[in-house]
Amino acid sequence: MKTKIILDTDPGIDDVFAILFAEAHPDIELKAITTIYGNVTIENATRNALYLKQKFQLQADIVTGASKPIVRPPVGPTVVVHGEGGFGDVNVPVEVEGQADPRPAYQYIIDAVKAEPGEITLVAIGPLTNLALALQADPSIVDLVNKVVIMGGAFGENGHRGNVTPFAEANVHDDPHAADMVLTASWPVVVIGLDVTEQSFFTRDYLDQLRDNAGDVGQFIWDVSRFYLRFYSEKVGLEACHVHDPSAIAYVINPELFTLREGPIRVVVDGVAEGMTIQKIDDRVYPHDEWMNQAPQQVAVTVKDAELLELYRHSIIRYAARMK
Repeated sequence: MKTKIILDTDPGIDDVFAILFAEAHPDIELKAITTIYGNVTIENATRNALYLKQKFQLQADIVTGASKPIVRPPVGPTVVVHGEGGFGDVNVPVEVEGQADPRPAYQYIIDAVKAEPGEITLVAIGPLTNLALALQADPSIVDLVNKVVIMGGAFGENGHRGNVTPFAEANVHDDPHAADMVLTASWPVVVIGLDVTEQSFFTRDYLDQLRDNAGDVGQFIWDVSRFYLRFYSEKVGLEACHVHDPSAIAYVINPELFTLREGPIRVVVDGVAEGMTIQKIDDRVYPHDEWMNQAPQQVAVTVKDAELLELYRHSIIRYAARMK
């Protein structure tokens, strides 16, 4: 049986990797792509999603989401990582075919989970503003969603603590208030954070193999990855890129690739540690405990990285063959 997902995304380069992964795998039904600011402006996010829908004949609805965080000032697009438009050296036309759904993303999410209660998994690979707005508008959706899978956060496992500050990951840092709201809601959440996404790598050779064996899909992945690899080489010191957003899709396809740890999670919403994610993993009772009575959520702490890479490679190559 296919897992129905709504993919909430700020389409930059690794979002492309994830969107095509979700479209490629036969066990996923990609019902909608809801867009969010983050890697790019909301205008570019929706344009990029519509471009991918046109280029790869995606059946998913495209829905425009929030343009700014709930409380904090916008951080701004991460041009240094994803380029001006979000796809690195690949330029998306100003005018693209198709139109976004007229509803705001938060309302689309509410309507979708009410139409198919218990069926839809929300996969969020950008800031969590759309999900938080949906919770604010209709708290009852916590009982209607199958699961929430998030690419975001960092908990110090495997030495990974942050990528935009020493203790904050970008998606959570972009809207920490939204993240805290989503992570403390009573729906089931699985967090795929830097603890595992920085354990897997798309090397230059790996991406070359996709280009050579996965037709137009592999070529597009290779094309957008050029800018990303330059960033990693020049700013991070790696000749490969981390597998951030695709790791969330990998979890949906095969949860056995990951080891999870349970406990309530809070997000620091201001101060020098703004955006830091903290999971309580003991049962001790404290005089002051902001984690007490919060929903226990799951955090990925290990990943079978070789199996994840093979799953991605096989899925994209098989998808490219179907498209011929």
